[in-house]
Amino acid sequence: MSGNPLLAGLAPTHPGEVLREDILPAVNLPKTEIARRLGISRQTLYDILEERQPVTPAMALRLGRLFGNSAEFWANLQRDHDLRTLEAGMADELAGIEPIAA
Repeated sequence: MSGNPLLAGLAPTHPGEVLREDILPAVNLPKTEIARRLGISRQTLYDILEERQPVTPAMALRLGRLFGNSAEFWANLQRDHDLRTLEAGMADELAGIEPIAA
C-alpha cells in the first residue's frame, strides 16, 4: 500500500467528505430529500457525512444508483480510506515484518 509519494502526509479521504464537500453542493437538494431517496434515516446520512459511519457495500450501491456513478466508486473510496488509516496505525508493526524476496 505505501509508496505513493503524492499521498504522503495527506489524511485519508472518507467517502462522507466527498459526499459532503463535492456531491451534495452540486445536486442542491436538502439532506432530508437525499436520505429519503436513499431509503435511509437522516441520522444515517449525517453519520456518513460526519465520517462517523463507513460506506457499506449496500450503501455504496445506493449512492451509486442515486448519483449516477458506480458502487465501486464509493466502495473504493471507503476501502482506500480504511487501508490508509490502518496502514498509518500499524506502521511500526508492519515495519517489523520482513518481506519475502521474490
